[in-house]
Amino acid sequence: MGKKRIVKKGGEEGAGGRGSSARANKRKLDVGVLRVEATYNNTKVCLTDEKGGVVAWSSSGSLGFSGAKKGTPFAAAKVGELLGDRATAMGMKEVSVVVSGVGSGRESSIRAFSTKGIHITGIKDVTPVPHNGPRPPKPRRV
Repeated sequence: MGKKRIVKKGGEEGAGGRGSSARANKRKLDVGVLRVEATYNNTKVCLTDEKGGVVAWSSSGSLGFSGAKKGTPFAAAKVGELLGDRATAMGMKEVSVVVSGVGSGRESSIRAFSTKGIHITGIKDVTPVPHNGPRPPKPRRV
């Protein structure tokens, strides 16, 4: 049942290869934007060009972490490393970072990304902050 896998002489598998790291990157970029969304439950990292078009993305959940492990700094670091590899394969040299959210993976994903030799030009925090918040509940009548 399922698709038959054909093993070629180079050791590659046909009709079952998956993942963007397997295929060759067509785009060559010098400058990009790294967008990090760190929540308490997950860390999503997205690599875009200057106009905002998504070039590569990954998250803790897509790497196989599940449950409470998705929100850890270790999982975020693995996501940052993976996107750092993809960015160097595209020829990216410098990146500006936009961070959103209050999770524990904010800093570790950026640190892991920068270890791949890509220069970070600036870090901007766009986490939404409520000025007054929602209306408080009515007092209880006992």
